Amino acid sequence: MKLENLAMACEPVHRLPHQSWTRDNLCVESFHEHIQYFTCRWDALCPYIDVSPELLAMAKKPFIVYAVPPDGPYGVPISDRYGLVDVQAPDFWTDPVRAHKFNKLDKSFKRFHTTERVIPGKDLSLQELFELGGEHFSAYEIHDKEVSGFIDYIQNLDILIIQVHADNGDLVLTDISILLPERQQVYGSFCQWNYAYKNRSPGIYACLLVTRWTAQNGYRYYNLGPVGDYGYKSLFVTDFEPIYAIALTDQDHPLALDTSSPLHTDFTPSMWNQIYRPAG
Repeated sequence: MKLENLAMACEPVHRLPHQSWTRDNLCVESFHEHIQYFTCRWDALCPYIDVSPELLAMAKKPFIVYAVPPDGPYGVPISDRYGLVDVQAPDFWTDPVRAHKFNKLDKSFKRFHTTERVIPGKDLSLQELFELGGEHFSAYEIHDKEVSGFIDYIQNLDILIIQVHADNGDLVLTDISILLPERQQVYGSFCQWNYAYKNRSPGIYACLLVTRWTAQNGYRYYNLGPVGDYGYKSLFVTDFEPIYAIALTDQDHPLALDTSSPLHTDFTPSMWNQIYRPAG
């Protein structure tokens, strides 16, 4: 074995409740325009990312970690929020506008076939995950390290896989959600859908299917993820949850000097390098 490969093999594995990492795989390279910065391997597809002083000390800078748990001691609230669907809310299903739109979606997919299955996350291989979502990962520039990070995150969790097929056998959509019973949540990680069926709004229909599954299986909330850039989610959202994040940077780094960068659009300079949540 080459010396550098031996060193990587001996790299210690660090762990938090749903996460494991090494110094080599923790950070994922990102760019704002031409400026390099780093996020973590769970950034694109996972919710409620735990951090520790050890993890933050190991990260390359500038480093942004989004969506640290809202009930923990870390992070500051950013501009975006999680959109939650309270499927047990008394008027959720009877709201006239919502009920009308849900009925239209059902009619649009009346002749389609839907399958739902729950599997232990540890049983999903990286190859199978790419088969389920590879087009989505490519279209949204989700790094292979982030796909591996998803596999890491779900090792002790179950996932919900919903697929819809047309009569001709076409796969119309595949939706993947993480089950979080400790939070009474189903978290929507991603939906890959067939653009040939765009006029039927398959992405929105997937939200409806997961919302129904959430209600039928005893969960309280379907978490649609960040909602700032996704207006269509407003059809479902009943509650908002703050998203807490951490930004570590040198004050004179090019990312900090560019006012259009995530350090400015998601944070304010006073929030940079603030690891612990303000008291009160």
